[in-house]
Amino acid sequence: MTTSTKAAYSLTKDDIQSTLVAMTLPMLVGMITLMTFNLVDTFFISMLGTAQLAAISFTFPVSFALISLSIGLSIGTSAVIAKALGAGRLTEARTDGQVALGLSAVMVAVLALAGYYFTVPLFSAMGAAGEVLLYIRQYMDIWFAGAVLLVLPMVGNAVLRAAGDTKTPSIIMACSGLVNAVLDPILIFGVGPVPAFGMQGAAVATVISWLFGSALILFLLVKRDLISTGWIPWQALLTVCRKILRIGLPAAGANMLTPLAMAVLTAIMASYGAEAVAAFGVGARLESIACLVVLALSMTLPPFVSQNYGAGLLHRVQQAYRLCGRFVMLWQFAVYLLLAVLAQPLAGLFSNEPEVIRIICWFIWIVPLSYGLQGIIILTNSSFNALHQPGSALLLSIVRLFVFYVPLAWLGGELFGVTGLFIGCVLGNIFTAAIAWGWFNRAVQRSQQEAAV
Repeated sequence: MTTSTKAAYSLTKDDIQSTLVAMTLPMLVGMITLMTFNLVDTFFISMLGTAQLAAISFTFPVSFALISLSIGLSIGTSAVIAKALGAGRLTEARTDGQVALGLSAVMVAVLALAGYYFTVPLFSAMGAAGEVLLYIRQYMDIWFAGAVLLVLPMVGNAVLRAAGDTKTPSIIMACSGLVNAVLDPILIFGVGPVPAFGMQGAAVATVISWLFGSALILFLLVKRDLISTGWIPWQALLTVCRKILRIGLPAAGANMLTPLAMAVLTAIMASYGAEAVAAFGVGARLESIACLVVLALSMTLPPFVSQNYGAGLLHRVQQAYRLCGRFVMLWQFAVYLLLAVLAQPLAGLFSNEPEVIRIICWFIWIVPLSYGLQGIIILTNSSFNALHQPGSALLLSIVRLFVFYVPLAWLGGELFGVTGLFIGCVLGNIFTAAIAWGWFNRAVQRSQQEAAV
């Protein structure tokens, strides 16, 4: 058992906050660096023109579908390994880690191959056409070819987090983001003997950064003896795969609903023109920055939950969940105030076209109002998975996106245009967060009563 795992058992009620902070801060630093460099990526592409910015905005729902599969598999990996470590089964945890890496690589490779062959009909269905579709193909052909290198660092980092190490994953994320940010301007615009590759250069920079992260994480996992390297019997392999997929597939499904909803919203935005799609893409990337603390907590809270679940300490689970929920509401409101003040200069960084700037500003003034509530939903989803209740997480995602979020956004758009669509997104988060908060607290209380019988 790791030092961090032992510490989880000796916690008092007053220690929970400091423990979560100690686990989250390193992840937050790494994610800030990574997301900032991803935003820089969008900035450099925006310098190529509105068509290129619209193209990269179209790619977001599709690329995020593979990212969501990777996230789901990493959630399953983290939950399974953390529970095994919490129960002191170290050999089982190492085997789980080895199988998780291989399984994730195969699944992402299959999905990426399908995406490669259906790029044109897929993006055409979303409303992309002409020059924009050409730029999409230039970018996504390379992106799909290197997609396997995307999943290895994500699942490998999940193994480290499950073992109580949140510092190393943050360093790996930061270094990968730095590699991408350095290569972006060189490969997009050309420097010295290196020619300008445009959209293709942005994709190549991304794949190289993934290759760097994959090599580093595999080296560390083997060196630290966190994964097995020997042959696994077929029956044992199937058992571990089922164990990971029981959580990972519903978690991936829940996460993949988000890009599906984004694809629908992007198609709706396409009816307002390329400027609206470009602005929406910028808003989505700003959202990833604005919600960094929530995303960091969603990665560090699950190992804490799974370890204490494995130890039968459900009261700590509920305390940690409520503490994180109250915190993200206050934090995200402060973030909203900052974004609202900086809306105009932020929009001006990504475009000099008045219509694009106008829509970006309206996005910033409206949608981030509900980021605290969105944080409640994200933390609830990750906590359900950590409790080995992936079905509840999947159902919550379905309710959020296809009962409230997308229908209300569509209705708002029909009634009031683009600003109405943004208001619908806010209302969707309000209704879903109220359901999520009550649902998870009741689930924990029910589990406590069953354990007491």
